[in-house]
Amino acid sequence: MMIWSFLKVALFVVAIAGLTIGAGVLLDTGGGARIAVGGQEFTLGPLQAMIGILILLVLVWLLMKAIGLLVAVLRFLNGDETAISRYFDRNRERKGYQAAEQAMMAIASGEGRVALARAQKAEKYLDRPGLTTLLVAQAAHAAGDTRRATEAYKALLADPASRFVGVRGLLAQKLAEGDTDMALKLAEKAFALKPKHAETQDLLLKLQSEQADWKGARITLGAKLKAGALPKEVYRRRDAVLALQEARTVMDDAASIDAREAAIEANKLSPDLIPAAAMAARSMIAKDEKKSAIRILKKAWTAQPHPDLAAAFAEIEPEESATGRVKRFRDLISAWPDHDESRMLMAELNIAAEDFPEARRALGDTATRHPTGRSLALMAAIERGEGSDEAVVRGWLAKAVTASRGPQWCCDKCQAIHVQWAPICENCGGFDTLSWREPAEGAGPSATGSELLPLILGGPKPGPVERPPEEDFIDAEPVPRS
Repeated sequence: MMIWSFLKVALFVVAIAGLTIGAGVLLDTGGGARIAVGGQEFTLGPLQAMIGILILLVLVWLLMKAIGLLVAVLRFLNGDETAISRYFDRNRERKGYQAAEQAMMAIASGEGRVALARAQKAEKYLDRPGLTTLLVAQAAHAAGDTRRATEAYKALLADPASRFVGVRGLLAQKLAEGDTDMALKLAEKAFALKPKHAETQDLLLKLQSEQADWKGARITLGAKLKAGALPKEVYRRRDAVLALQEARTVMDDAASIDAREAAIEANKLSPDLIPAAAMAARSMIAKDEKKSAIRILKKAWTAQPHPDLAAAFAEIEPEESATGRVKRFRDLISAWPDHDESRMLMAELNIAAEDFPEARRALGDTATRHPTGRSLALMAAIERGEGSDEAVVRGWLAKAVTASRGPQWCCDKCQAIHVQWAPICENCGGFDTLSWREPAEGAGPSATGSELLPLILGGPKPGPVERPPEEDFIDAEPVPRS
């Protein structure tokens, strides 16, 4: 076979050399070519000579093909039963691979229709279904022929070697169609076929989170850890987020025991996760384990002071007096007594106890050093409680209207502001991207409001509430001095 290939190359080189020499002779003589055969002489002009050479080349090419076919026939007669079929298959393969190459180039160039035509041609000539079917599927997808692409991807499911590719192709189509339910099933199938595939893991985790399949998402997250695609610290944090959501779901189903266990597990996985700490503390309160609830909340407050932690801490003793609550909360803020949240919390508590001088001392210079809607509203309440002139109160409230709203749940990815914490950003879909901080711009709804926390007055469980109109605050009666 190698000898025959060498002979073909040699013949081609000789033919080209002959053509070059002949063209040179014709140019030098400026006339035709004279050929003597069997005592007869033929004279050809320049054009006739060139045509004759071209005909000669065609005859040589046909001769080479004929010799190749003759060799294949001789091998067949000599016992090689596939010699003739291989001879014709080589030509088909050459055409098929050429069409496949053109199809791939067309896909890369964005010419979907051209790519599909070339891919179908490659499918016709090549007996390589794993290659050609995938090529047809990708070309059909590029051309917008969804039906043809679906058929091709389904055909890939029949072969174990190409099944994963077929599932992923169908998955991409369902995502494009917005069919997230079927996309989740296909993602689970792809994950079962290749559990270490990083892109499939991320996509499955995203779909499970969107569908609130928190238990399944935790399994997927564990697979990412085993595959080495996730640092252990990040895994623990995200697993805590998922455990927290699982706890919320269980709590919604009124299975309080399971909810407590899931909430406590979430808090153990990530003690600094504020919603997990608050839920775990409430689980302990429900079991009348107040010391455990206090320990959980103090540890979380040490990591980051937050109004939700204060609300849960207030629920430990819902019937206590305002003065008693001030004393008890000093233990909570002891780790961060000078933090703005601690100062504003103690100011609120003292306002509820009608101890306005102590509220002023607790707030300190927060309203002037870092003015926010909440700190300025507290300052207005203190001034009114101490009987200050109405113009002074209105002055603080006027500042509060345009001031920053302070820390809120902000997405680190898209900077969107959320009233409540959530595992997934509603704006960009980022997972575990919300952090409690002050946004770059002080716009958006307040997470705590500038009014006094309901927990101070012993009201219902606090939640995100609307800020009261400024006029209601201004027209209210002054609070008598204590």
